[in-house]
Amino acid sequence: MEKGVRLIDAFFIGIWIANYLGPTEYGVLSYSESFVYLFTAIAALGLDQIIVKELVAHPEKRDSIMGTALSLRFLGFGLMILVMIPIIWLQGLDRVTIYLIFFLSMAVALQGFKIIDFYFQSQVQSRHTAICNILVVGSLAVFKVYLISFEYSLLWFGFAIFLEWLLLSLTYLLVYRRQRLNLFAWRFDKALAKKFIKKGRLLVLGSVAAALYMKIDQVMIRDFLGEYEVGIYSVAVKLTSVWIFVTVAINQSIFPSLVATRKESRAKFIERLQKLYDILMKVAVFACISYTFLGPWMVDTFFGLAYAESSQLVVIYIWSIVFLFLSNASWGFYLNEGLEKLASIRLVVGAVVNISLNIILIRLYGLEGAAYATLISYALSGYLINGCFKDTRENFYLQTKSIINILSPKTWIKPL
Repeated sequence: MEKGVRLIDAFFIGIWIANYLGPTEYGVLSYSESFVYLFTAIAALGLDQIIVKELVAHPEKRDSIMGTALSLRFLGFGLMILVMIPIIWLQGLDRVTIYLIFFLSMAVALQGFKIIDFYFQSQVQSRHTAICNILVVGSLAVFKVYLISFEYSLLWFGFAIFLEWLLLSLTYLLVYRRQRLNLFAWRFDKALAKKFIKKGRLLVLGSVAAALYMKIDQVMIRDFLGEYEVGIYSVAVKLTSVWIFVTVAINQSIFPSLVATRKESRAKFIERLQKLYDILMKVAVFACISYTFLGPWMVDTFFGLAYAESSQLVVIYIWSIVFLFLSNASWGFYLNEGLEKLASIRLVVGAVVNISLNIILIRLYGLEGAAYATLISYALSGYLINGCFKDTRENFYLQTKSIINILSPKTWIKPL
């Protein structure tokens, strides 16, 4: 239900915002979001999945895990700002874009309180934070409609994103207390911090690389083509990213049980992971086929003539979610098998390929070149590269089998 509310906000309210702002201003907003997203991995310090895994494995250390994680997240945010400031100065961005980046960066600072959500995930009690998300995201959706109805300026939409995370943080803290859990018992553990940093350092590299190959195309489009073109491209991304909610919802729900199953039996763990891949692949292929035929109609219906150039981009870009779904589900394999290093390597390779292809293909083919660059780099980093390493080859076989299983009636009938 929570993901459904987020889907409505991201899709329908997002469409309304895009139509209200127009391609150029919507391009400025999308560029600002992409720019900040490039640096959020520094703030996260690669801790997100590690925290869930630690809370599942060591529930008795909850307070020290939570306190240490929050401290490290704030430290990571400080590092993020130190990295961003000189880049903003070198980019020579206009005042409106800088203000948008400020609001979005403050939202990243507040995302440190996601550790409360991680705790409830580890206990398979996500309903507590899901209720918070439903209330806050629903309220902010109404607020955005108000902004559109009374013709507020672009900056207010950046402020709305900050306000959403401010309210989410407060409601997370409230629900944690209402479960009779003591916030003031959280404590920083130096030894645990060293353990997290050691485990997370490679994941930070991988997360930065993932951010690069997921968002660098929109940043580079602005530099090569302009803000109007970013707006056109962002519509294709917007329509496609709706499906990311599906893989996030499924993976977040399944990950704690994968950790528990791996401790019980590796054979059961592999069997469960295969079923996860099977389900995600079927969802992805269904979405891709639907968009291939209906994508141009969707752009025309929802966005109108101003975004007509996005029609062909959607048809290309949608196929990248096949490999994005495979990539996201792979974290269950990498983290449970202790392959954080290889997980990061494949993302770095994907980022390098994506940036290189964008430099070449945007100049040659414009926005379609950027869409093809994304598709190729996702296929490489999310799937093909797993076949290149001995330790990840088993994962490659699981992914390949899920593609083959699309044609197997048995895998359609038996659910996860």
